[in-house]
Amino acid sequence: MTALADIYTRLPDSIDDLPPPPNAEAVEQADYRARHWSSSIPGPLKPGSPEHKRAMADMFRDTFNPYRPSVINWPKLEPDALKRVTSLPIWDIAVQTEGKARLRMAAYARMIDDPDIKDAISRNAWEENRHKEVLSKLVEAYGIEMAPEPPYIEPKDVEWAYLVTGFSECVDSFFAFGMFRVAQTSGFFPAELIETFEPVMQEECRHILLFANWLAWYRAVMPAWKRPWFELKILAVWGFLIYERLGLVSSVDADGEEHKQDNNFTVTGTKDMTSQDITLADFMQLCLTENARRFSGYDPRLLRPKLAPNIAKTILFVLRLFGRKPHALKTGAPVAA
Repeated sequence: MTALADIYTRLPDSIDDLPPPPNAEAVEQADYRARHWSSSIPGPLKPGSPEHKRAMADMFRDTFNPYRPSVINWPKLEPDALKRVTSLPIWDIAVQTEGKARLRMAAYARMIDDPDIKDAISRNAWEENRHKEVLSKLVEAYGIEMAPEPPYIEPKDVEWAYLVTGFSECVDSFFAFGMFRVAQTSGFFPAELIETFEPVMQEECRHILLFANWLAWYRAVMPAWKRPWFELKILAVWGFLIYERLGLVSSVDADGEEHKQDNNFTVTGTKDMTSQDITLADFMQLCLTENARRFSGYDPRLLRPKLAPNIAKTILFVLRLFGRKPHALKTGAPVAA
């Protein structure tokens, strides 16, 4: 595959090649800009319009954070905290997912002629690669045993692969926002590790904000005769994602040991991270709250992913019919707003 530097613009191949921050204030300012953005374009941003396309691309470029999560001083963990971190069944699939996402987005960006959309999705590919590097460095720092990474092969149907990655991130990020909050407030992860991964979570918010607006733009500018096939492809993508999350993925390392990877850990793993009695209603409400908080700093005229929040609202509605209301959880203050 072509080097990523040949695909995206003005960004180096490795996070180690990014310029270091001049001071702590610059890091704080960049972190704030990554979470707060409004377009100077007046009026509504109608999907398919030049204004909507420009605002979407501007948002993703202007909110890029050159420092975090690239600047990492891995904290030394106490034995019990180290055991909690290394025992999670997510690291293999997390590294591999980011690797596949980087490849799929870079491949899709190469197919695009529109310079604004091409730049935005190319930058998204770069940030997926940064997430993979960050996770790989964590695995190395804490001696987490990993199965060998499979070869990353460019997909035959590039659009299908991009849709799978985009919709998967929309669902997984919604539930990950809630689970990350649980991990933060329960003390499952040390505060230093939470602070390290907080900007990664916010970048995922930006990623799905970009995908939701790209999808609306793409549908709006697509010729009418292509729409039926495209909508059928989306239905097939959802069918694939549901099938993928029905079970565990397993891989075998060089010593012949099997590694179980839970594709659905963002939903099923919450109870393992806290001693609080968190019900399904509690978790759905927490995910909705965290999702709203993370999106709150971005221009409200940009579209937000709706499916996962609507599923959570439906679940809450049904649970309330049976008298199972969410409780007020002790969530404390967020790391950043």
